[in-house]
Order: sequence, then structure tokens, then C-alpha cells
Amino acid sequence: MNLALSDEQQMLREAAINVLARHDTVGGARAARDGGEPVEIWPAAREAGWPGLLIDERHGGAGLDFFDAMLVLEQCGKRLAGIGLLGHLPATLVLARAAADGGERAAAELPALASGERRAAIVLARPPADEDDWAVEAGSSQGRWGDVPRAVADGGDADASVRVSGAAAFQADLDGADLIVVPVLLEGAGLRAALVDPAVAGVSIERQLRGDASRPLGSIELDGTEAVLLSAGAEALTEAWHLGQALLAADALGVAEAMLEMGVAYAKDRHAFGRPIGSYQAIKHQLVEILRRVDSARSLCFYVALAAEQQPHELALAAACARFAAEEAADYGTRTCIAVHGGIGATWEHDAPYYWRRAQLSRQLLGGATGAGERVAAEVIARARDSELADAVPVGDVVIKDGLAEVSA
Repeated sequence: MNLALSDEQQMLREAAINVLARHDTVGGARAARDGGEPVEIWPAAREAGWPGLLIDERHGGAGLDFFDAMLVLEQCGKRLAGIGLLGHLPATLVLARAAADGGERAAAELPALASGERRAAIVLARPPADEDDWAVEAGSSQGRWGDVPRAVADGGDADASVRVSGAAAFQADLDGADLIVVPVLLEGAGLRAALVDPAVAGVSIERQLRGDASRPLGSIELDGTEAVLLSAGAEALTEAWHLGQALLAADALGVAEAMLEMGVAYAKDRHAFGRPIGSYQAIKHQLVEILRRVDSARSLCFYVALAAEQQPHELALAAACARFAAEEAADYGTRTCIAVHGGIGATWEHDAPYYWRRAQLSRQLLGGATGAGERVAAEVIARARDSELADAVPVGDVVIKDGLAEVSA
């Protein structure tokens, strides 16, 4: 795999840097902590064409892929920008898959979503693993995960009207969305995606602020809410979940990169005992460790790109690996950058604590960094077990493995 960015990807990355540089997003995060509002970036995102990144050209989009979206989110993390793409892009992915399956309602919505005239959000559902079932963030004292909303309909055809009941919490960009994609369990049809208009009766959306005010979250309750059933099902919703993981990984990578640059610049400028503090071995080691983690996370983000484009069976593992590595890099990077800056780094006058807040909230979303690590471990163990079974040759009641005979149970 070629790990160099293409000319088009370089242009996209540079455009993202230039667009975000025109806005004081870090200052907006500081103002939001004091009760203000973060900087509104959506108009700039529309101008840059970001809302349509994953929508094909015949519906007015750019027709790009996971990695292109990740390049934009990387710069968002680097600038502490909360644009609305974390909810919008996975939603448009599901709608694009539904439109490709002949869904007329999904196809009709895509042009306005591609231009950014309308904004979408999605309730992301965790795919099942082993004995688990599909689940959404519950946000209740009874446990982290809750049941996917239920739908009742006369039939299971696409574009049919259904009634949806259920709830989910800690979902990105719900507040202010014009359309919401919701996973629903429909009797006789399994898991499907439904399209909800937040303005109809039976929808209650509450804004949730948790630490990082530049990234507002929301909870949603649906009580017999009328919705439109989409043709997209478990496959598209699984892909959207992995895209959400990949976008969070890219955002966290951007945070870690910002901390590396900030820490190195300060280590060169700050002097102690007549020389820059960066010349001291203890500071060097800490900054190099951020660099090591950043490079590892970036490599795994390329792994996501490879899996999404050429090896879809690897996407689940790739997204989980990238998410875990990037969140760990952001967590270590923010803590280390604060430590390198000394006393000033721990005050609200400095930017580093705002990045630390971003890292701490990010590592809790969509099952969290811990959940991603557990998925990686489960996949590695499963592959090792399969490999052992493949190497074992049964002969009657005896299994020949690694040249040794074992009596089978």
C-alpha cells in the first residue's frame, strides 16, 4: 500500500488547514466553557464541500471515501473545531447506501445534505459480538448500553411509514439536525435504518454538555414517532459505526499532533539554567513518546483506509485498532504537554487543558477507547484460536498438533 497522500488528498488536507485557520476555534472552546457558544463552522464547511464528502457525484457530493473524511476530521481535532461532521457523515453514508438500493426518499434527501443546506445526524448502534446484540448508548444508571429502538409498521418495504419508540444518549450533533437516521428493530425484518424528522410529534432531543463544550452531544427519546423506513439495514449501519470509530480516531490523532507541536515549540523556547528545557533528557523522552504514539496512530489510520477500500472484512479490526491507538496518543499527549509546560500548562489561560478535555470526552464516546481495545483483543484471540484449530489434524480420537499427539476431548 502506498502510504503517501495523493495530490487530491494533499489539496483536501491543505484546504482543511486553511479553512479552519480563519476561525478562532480554540478561543471558541474557551468561550463555551464560560457559557458561550463554540465558533460556528458549518457555513465554512458548506463552502468547502465537506458535507457531501461521502455522497456520490450524481447526488451532488464529492464521491470520496473514509480516508478523505478522516483527513478533514484530523484537522478539526488539531484546531478543536466542532463542525457537525461526526454526526452528519455517517448519516449520509447510510442514506447513500439506501439510495443505491433504490430508496427514493433517501435519494431525494441527498442533494440538500451534500450541499450542506440541510444537516443530518445519526444514532450509532454497536454491532453485536458473541452473545451481545445490537445496542445504543443508554446514558442511564441501569447500564451503559440499551436496546435499539423498536419500530412498528404494516409492512417492511422501503419508504414505508413506521412508528418508532426508544431512546439513546450521548450522540453527536443531534441538536440542530434537520434529519436523524435511527437504527430500528422491525419485527420480521430485523435491523433497519429509519429516517426521523426531529420536528414531528413524539421526538424529544436534549442537549448534553460533557467536559468539551466544543463538541455538544444530545440524547433523543422517541415515543411512537412517525418515521420513514429505509432500505439500508445491518450492513450499512455496521459500516456507519466503523466510520464513526474512524472519524473519532482521526480527530484524536489531530489532538495528539497539536500537543506534539505545542510541546516541542515550548521546549525550544523555554530556558532553564541557561539552556532550552528541550535539551534535557527527561523532556526529550516525553516528547519523543508523543511522536511515537502519533506515528503509530497515523499508520493505523492508513490501515482503515486500506480496509475500507480493498479489504472490507478487515474494517472492523482496522477501525478499532486506529481508535484505540489514537485515543491513547491523545490522552498521553495532552497530559504530557501540560506537564512540559509546568504550572502555566494547568491553567485555563493556556490552550492545553482544552485539548485535554477534548481527549477525555472523545475516549468515552461510541463505546470508548476501552471498548475499542476489547474488540481488538477479542479479534486477535479469535484469530489465534482459529489458527490453532487449523493447525490441529484430527486422527480418530487423537489430535496431532505441532508434532505432538493429544487425546481429543
